[in-house]
Amino acid sequence: MVTEGGANAAAPARRDPGRPAFLELFFDLAYVFAMISLVKTLAADVSWTGFGETLVLLLAFTLVWALTAWAADTLDLARPAVQVQFIGVAAASVLLAAAAPDAYDGRGLLFAVTYLAIHLGSSVYYLLLGQSAAEPRRSGRIFVWYTIAAIGWIGGGLATGPTRLLLWAATVAMEYAAASLGWPLPRLGRSQPQEWRLVGERVAERYRQFVIIALGASIFVMGTTFSLSEYTMDRAGALLVVFTIVVLTWRIYIYRAGELLTEAIARSTNPTLLTQSAAVTHLIMVAGIGGMAVTSHLVLMRPFGETPPSWAAVILGGPALFLVGRGVLDYTVFGRISRSRLVGLVLLAGVAPAAGLLPPVVVALLDVSILALIAAANLMSTHRHARTPAPPALG
Repeated sequence: MVTEGGANAAAPARRDPGRPAFLELFFDLAYVFAMISLVKTLAADVSWTGFGETLVLLLAFTLVWALTAWAADTLDLARPAVQVQFIGVAAASVLLAAAAPDAYDGRGLLFAVTYLAIHLGSSVYYLLLGQSAAEPRRSGRIFVWYTIAAIGWIGGGLATGPTRLLLWAATVAMEYAAASLGWPLPRLGRSQPQEWRLVGERVAERYRQFVIIALGASIFVMGTTFSLSEYTMDRAGALLVVFTIVVLTWRIYIYRAGELLTEAIARSTNPTLLTQSAAVTHLIMVAGIGGMAVTSHLVLMRPFGETPPSWAAVILGGPALFLVGRGVLDYTVFGRISRSRLVGLVLLAGVAPAAGLLPPVVVALLDVSILALIAAANLMSTHRHARTPAPPALG
């Protein structure tokens, strides 16, 4: 029998380093809201300009999420000071997401200042809080690079029209280039793998959670769109179609590579490079899932009628982008790309010319058919042979 304060009192259970802490899952809730905001932003302007604007915002949100997730590997999340910082970033992320729909209108400066405050504030906080000897070098590099990025973000926030998009796009491209190179600086060099102390199992689990964030946002969008629209049998059928797309997307994601990513990272001769590759592939997949969430909104608003070219691009492009990311994940884990991903992309491209002649819900049904074929091929492949991770070319 265990009694409070007794000799046999159980010691506090230590968190499994391979699993996300509850604090991280709470932090992710802010990014469910962020994904919903981005979907609404694109749904309000389904055009090439709208695609570009939403992509820039998605890349910005992803950097905040990724840097916070990676930093958690080097921090003790049980410390109250660390918890305060995580909650602060979550609160700022909610403000960032709230500003996103009007980021290219009246709230551009608010978005830019909030975004910079997250990065610069986190860097300073980690410098003061970090217990690792590598922390000053890592956070110092990031702080300097975001001081430079502030020129583009603030300049874009003060600009109007296409200039804002161009400045922000150039700045976020610079941020990704700097991150991929390890935020290099004179004398300080670039960030080294040992500075991050990444745990393969935990990183893989966080990437999977990133996909769950996007899928959760998709379900929220379809549910709210349906509930706020007039009920008709057409919309009820469309709801079934778009929900099936989400289910098939989840099923295709978790098949084999999604499950074996942890083992692939552990076996890789260059786990840091493999981790970075997995980050890119998950970003591509999340972008595709975001496109499918926009599809849910469009199809439920108008199941039948004309399908403008921009709508067809979203309805077919979302699954295509997801399959591109999923194919690269196959290569990351197995060193090869599944034929079913390539066949799916060919089929999506094949039906594209006819999409403008079909109602939106029928185009979405084509998505369902192609994704269902891929899921079925995955299932048959599972029964035929077991596949284990193989060191890919980048490993």
